[in-house]
Amino acid sequence: MSIHQPERHRLDRVGWLRAVVLGANDGLISTSSLLTGIIASAATRSTVILTGFAGLCAGSLSMAAGEYVSVSAQADAEAADTERERRELATDPDAELAELAAIYVERGVGPSTAAQVAADLHRSGALQAHLRDELGFSEHGAARPIQAAFSSAVAFACGALAPVLVALVAPRRVALALVVAITVFALAVLGIIGARLGGAPWRRPTLRVLTAGVAAMAVTAVVGRIVGTAI
Repeated sequence: MSIHQPERHRLDRVGWLRAVVLGANDGLISTSSLLTGIIASAATRSTVILTGFAGLCAGSLSMAAGEYVSVSAQADAEAADTERERRELATDPDAELAELAAIYVERGVGPSTAAQVAADLHRSGALQAHLRDELGFSEHGAARPIQAAFSSAVAFACGALAPVLVALVAPRRVALALVVAITVFALAVLGIIGARLGGAPWRRPTLRVLTAGVAAMAVTAVVGRIVGTAI
């Protein structure tokens, strides 16, 4: 007899994967763009390095704060909906039972079977059944503000570190070219990794992130050159 093994789905990692990929991309693109603008403005080496590390720190904290606030709002909404379902189950369980059965009927289950399934679920875990089937809550999509904030901050810092280190060690005459080159390479790697982990073809996502990154660096380089010439 074969033993059933639990299946592993990519949905299991969609929450942290989203935060990590977005954080790393943001760190890489924003810091590289900042550095290309500063380098193109003919700023001193110390100014370039200070700007890079300041951008890394500020960006990481900003990502953490933004993600924490955003996911906390989701968690608050989930908690409010959970409490409302709990009250409704306590005050009118029959109506909630009929509502759950109707949901299964809409999904194609026969009325008698739907009523039996709803009754069984009400006995074993009514609240969980309503949260899952009525509101669409799931364990994989549950809001985790601290996890999201931490992973976003770390991912941003990791993405930002590559161009900062290049600016730190590269000779001034080739610093701009090297920052652009390492950024393009890292963006391509991130695009491929993100697509592979998510089970998607890698070419289109990679091309999107490369186009966005190169455009951002080009714009800030032009602005830096114009401003650096004007002052």
